[in-house]
Amino acid sequence: MATTYTVSITDAEKKALEYIALSVQDWIDNATHNRARIAIDEIYNSEVARMTADPSITTIPADKDQVVLDADIKSAATRQAEEETPE
Repeated sequence: MATTYTVSITDAEKKALEYIALSVQDWIDNATHNRARIAIDEIYNSEVARMTADPSITTIPADKDQVVLDADIKSAATRQAEEETPE
């Protein structure tokens, strides 16, 4: 399932992006997909290391996306809230 997000930029931001990119939409798409790819790799590598170290886990999914979707991880917003909460 795909999720759609809308980005609003100022006229100055649009002009600046047009200066560096042939297509502002393509640039935004590429930046978003690339950052997500980096996070997917980070989560996947962390999960595979965790699963490999756990003797009770006998199989690891072959699909990288499935490993990420199954990962028991906290969002950045949750992690930030926990850091801000006094103990």
